[in-house]
Amino acid sequence: MRRTITRLGPWQPHAEGLNQIILLLLLDNLPFSTVIRTQIRMQLLHFSLFGDFNNYLAFILSRAKDVPVEIRKVAGLLLKNGLMAVYNLIEPEHQQYIKLQLLYGLGEANQHIRSTCGTTISNVIQQGGILGWPELFHTLLHFLNSGDPNRNGGAMDALSKISENTPELLDSDDAWSGQRPINLFLLELFEFFHSPHANLRKLSLRFVNKYIISMPSGLYTSKNKYLDGLFLLANEPDAAVRKLAFSKVKTTFLFFPDATFTISQLRLKDVIECMLQLNKDNNDVVALEACGFWSKYWDAQIPSENLREYLPRLTLILLSNMAYPNDDDLLADAEVIDAKEDESIPDRYQDLKPQLPCSDEDDDTCTICNLRKCSASALDVLSNVFGAKILLTFMPIIEANLSATGDEAWRDKEAAVLALGVIARGCNNGLYPRLSEIVASLIPLLDHKFTLIRSTSCWTLSQFSKYIVQDSGNKKGYEQFDIVLTALLQRISDTNKLVQGAACSALAILEEEAAEKLAPRLKEILQHLMHPLGEYQKRNLRIICDAIGTLVDAVGEELDQPVYVEILIPPLLQKWQNFSIFDKDLLTLLECFTSIVQALGSIEFSEFTEHLFSRCITIIEAQQRLAKAHPFSDKDFITCSLDFLSGLTGCFDSGIESLVLQSNLRDMLLKCCRDGAPDVRQSAFGLLGDLARVCPIYLHPRVPEFLYLAVKQLKIPKLEKTISVANNACWAIGELAVQVPQEISPFVTTVISCLIPILHQSEGVEKSMVENSAITLGRLAFVCPDLVSPHMEKCMQPWCISLSTTRDGIEKEDAFKGLCAMVKANPSVAQSSLVYVCKAIASWKKIWSTELNTEVCKVMHDYQQMLTNEAWDKFMSDLDPLVKANIAKYLV
Repeated sequence: MRRTITRLGPWQPHAEGLNQIILLLLLDNLPFSTVIRTQIRMQLLHFSLFGDFNNYLAFILSRAKDVPVEIRKVAGLLLKNGLMAVYNLIEPEHQQYIKLQLLYGLGEANQHIRSTCGTTISNVIQQGGILGWPELFHTLLHFLNSGDPNRNGGAMDALSKISENTPELLDSDDAWSGQRPINLFLLELFEFFHSPHANLRKLSLRFVNKYIISMPSGLYTSKNKYLDGLFLLANEPDAAVRKLAFSKVKTTFLFFPDATFTISQLRLKDVIECMLQLNKDNNDVVALEACGFWSKYWDAQIPSENLREYLPRLTLILLSNMAYPNDDDLLADAEVIDAKEDESIPDRYQDLKPQLPCSDEDDDTCTICNLRKCSASALDVLSNVFGAKILLTFMPIIEANLSATGDEAWRDKEAAVLALGVIARGCNNGLYPRLSEIVASLIPLLDHKFTLIRSTSCWTLSQFSKYIVQDSGNKKGYEQFDIVLTALLQRISDTNKLVQGAACSALAILEEEAAEKLAPRLKEILQHLMHPLGEYQKRNLRIICDAIGTLVDAVGEELDQPVYVEILIPPLLQKWQNFSIFDKDLLTLLECFTSIVQALGSIEFSEFTEHLFSRCITIIEAQQRLAKAHPFSDKDFITCSLDFLSGLTGCFDSGIESLVLQSNLRDMLLKCCRDGAPDVRQSAFGLLGDLARVCPIYLHPRVPEFLYLAVKQLKIPKLEKTISVANNACWAIGELAVQVPQEISPFVTTVISCLIPILHQSEGVEKSMVENSAITLGRLAFVCPDLVSPHMEKCMQPWCISLSTTRDGIEKEDAFKGLCAMVKANPSVAQSSLVYVCKAIASWKKIWSTELNTEVCKVMHDYQQMLTNEAWDKFMSDLDPLVKANIAKYLV
């Protein structure tokens, strides 16, 4: 290829050089070895040193029609990258030639060539600015008016790329002779909403929709034209265009900005009618887009009354869309009349994945199930806004579907059951009087031959749990509660996994509402829960363990009886022993055991303790070894094990000491306190505090190291990101201060310097963190009064404020012992904060510790002696009457 030379007339490619470059591009596209490809690219790099190399690339991209499209695209890519690097160094005549070729390429028949030219044009504008290409916008406008679909599409593509890379350019007064280009282009693009070519309708919509949020004046003043175009597209034959058109209607609600104009005032009825039509669209993706409109309707805060007349039609459409369509994957199970027995079939990976709702950003891969969910969500919103008002027209349809017979009607029946559950809370005032009727219609469906009807009926019954339990105070209501509980317990042993999971989830919700009302049937509930435990697969194991944990939390101490422990623990322990220490299902059981030990007394649980304790130690050891080789390994095993050991320590108190002393837990715990994962450190410091409380001697050799690491958590600059870690570390410091006071003194000043800012910024910090800071400060003050006293002037008032909102208990007693010690050590500071001290003392309902009660009385007596009678009387008269009344008992 020759070097560029001065020419008479416009630049033209030399055939020899052109053929050489085309050949290299062809060769580069073949599957040669790395060595050969490197040689080819070195030759291309050599040619790029010639001043007109980019001209050749532009010619190949736009004019070389006998060259394969893929090779022309490669030339375009090289041209784009080259211009990004050297555009402003290229001779003006070559720049002009390249621009002309790019504009010519916008009219190419091949869409890929047009797109590559559009991208390169956008990059040229980025490098040289629009002032360096003043004719560009005129040419693009001409292309839009040309009547040539290729030029139309090429111009839109280029405009779209320009709007992405330099969005401010199209909406600037300086870009085009004092005019805003976007305003002129929008007027032309609106016309393409009516184009006979679907791709042009799509391109014009995509471009216009980009400007909905910024709302340039051209779009705002032409809003009616824009809306007319959208409404016309409701009957658009191309589903992709319909989706694109109406994905932005819901956004329009939020972003038409002028206070004197909203779409609700101008064209609301047209919009609602259009969305109702599209909500019934045969294309499920379009219907899904339309369904998302209703949530945006409420986001825009448009008066609900505007929708009232459409409720009968809207609710019917939503109900129709909630029915499973013929091609849904779940129907493979549902259509097996004889209740497919799949409980022994291992779960597939997709069975274990969480089910995510469909978002506005999802593409055409959205499933039909998402339309069902979105419709249910819209119905939920309607029920919460309009309440029982939707029932007048809606309930007759629900009742008709529920009473329908025949296998062909099962989808409508199931959708009706789902709808009842969806509106249960929003329409509770209208449904509550019919509760017994609703429950009576749902109970038989738990035995229905279709799987999905059984599973959905479980869920819907759970949505009425609150009202079922609420009614159980009378005989008839209790009978109803008893029937529901029995029916759900039976479904736990269903032979279908979907129904098993739904029944367990529903039972957990009922347990939460019923709480102690479950006590009379606790043995039966436990037996039903434990019976299928050995058969459940991975997904349902997690769900049933959640139901067990919820039951334990609900009944509390009622569970603390040998007969219940004997039913509950052995099957769980058997399941636990079946899993390796690296099996994720072990975490599910660990969380379940953690709930159990917090509810049980040590005697009933003691025979199982040693095995569980040693297995947790083994898990932590194994995971810490694994973390050395794989630093980013999953830390859930460690956190769950630490949390269980905390629960065990709380359950046994000093009874755990024999197990702890025989283990290397201390050293492992120290490693956990250093761990880079906040969740691990949070659980580690929680366990540290528990161990400090029950067996401090065991920790003693490493206490300084533990304290150093705990204090370090309070120094993190962005404390809010690791607030839970800091909270547990702060609590652990307080526990260590009480148990090993001689070890704490070297750290007191540093700890206080961290606690004071937290107390002063209490409004911006989590309440439990402020409370723990106040308690730890009190504990430090009690064990090291001489070290804490000099800091009291800085924190006495916020400290007292925090203590006044702290709940009564042993920890508050410890804090007040420190407060009393500080009043004695620094009476002048205490006197200046007397009002706050009194408010803190007044916050006690009752001080149970005789020793502390005596100290508080002494503090109040000393204050009274410090002031003259006149000053004391004045102080007392100014106190809040409630505070004054509450401290009176300490002045005797």
